[in-house]
Amino acid sequence: MNIKTKVDVFPLKKLFTISRGSRTEAEVVSVKVSKDGFTGYGECVPYKRYNETVKSVIDQITNLNQVNNRYDLEQNLPPGAARNALDCAFWDLEAKLNNTSVADLINLSISPVITSFTLSLDTSEKMGQEAQLNSHLPILKIKLGGGNEDLERIKSVRKFAPQSDIIVDANEGWSLDEYNYLMPHFVEAKIKMIEQPFPSQYDGELKNINRPIPICADESCHDTSSLEKCIGKYDVINIKLDKTGGLTEALKLKKNAELRNFDIMVGCMVGSSLAMAPAIYVAQNVKWVDLDGPLLLSEDRKNPLKYSNSKIHPPLKDLWG
Repeated sequence: MNIKTKVDVFPLKKLFTISRGSRTEAEVVSVKVSKDGFTGYGECVPYKRYNETVKSVIDQITNLNQVNNRYDLEQNLPPGAARNALDCAFWDLEAKLNNTSVADLINLSISPVITSFTLSLDTSEKMGQEAQLNSHLPILKIKLGGGNEDLERIKSVRKFAPQSDIIVDANEGWSLDEYNYLMPHFVEAKIKMIEQPFPSQYDGELKNINRPIPICADESCHDTSSLEKCIGKYDVINIKLDKTGGLTEALKLKKNAELRNFDIMVGCMVGSSLAMAPAIYVAQNVKWVDLDGPLLLSEDRKNPLKYSNSKIHPPLKDLWG
């Protein structure tokens, strides 16, 4: 078994901003796992919010004791970006070694899915302009940042995208007072879902307040072990492979969340088609899909995913799976 890592950088089409900061490029760690003349591929996005860097992720992978398959990973790596890239590469390799597909390994029929498209945090005027440019899309995801202008941002987006479903992501940026102030206005604007309004350490507030719009756990839910603490606080779980540590745990989290009557959102960090491809397998028959990372890039992988407006088609085998 041979494991190689590489840093890839994908420039973004434009500045991308959330409540925690801005970026102009997506820096990812790519992994190749080779055996018997076959190679599996994976990608992860180290995330500062979870104390990950490109260096720390590569160190985690290169310092591993011998791992021979994805089943070894859970015992050797915590959930997170490093395990994600390796897990997905092992799935891809397993399919190739057995002359089959990941879909067949999972016993799953893969169909196109409809993704939301993300509008970066900006002034209300500029977000309205972006909404108008993308008003033909069925679902817009709006990044918010706390403060007085969030209401104006939503009013502007709704004005210029009157037919689109709108979901919002506060990225832990609100206080309880801001939530209570914004909620009636968001109901009026027909917002469909709100993602992670409070910092994860303060999300106990959600047990005691009115939730007229479904609330989604992102930073508060990483893998199956964190699911129980979301009961009574959240209505939706955002599954990201960079949080779960790959497809294996993501499928497990999806199953367990559905058993507990959570709706599912399948999300992503800003990465290439290689990072999105495994997530499409989790995104089958879920309430919300947010796998628009490649749409934000000015350049993608070879054999990229095909996007038809908001429809994502299953990956070609030359990419993954």
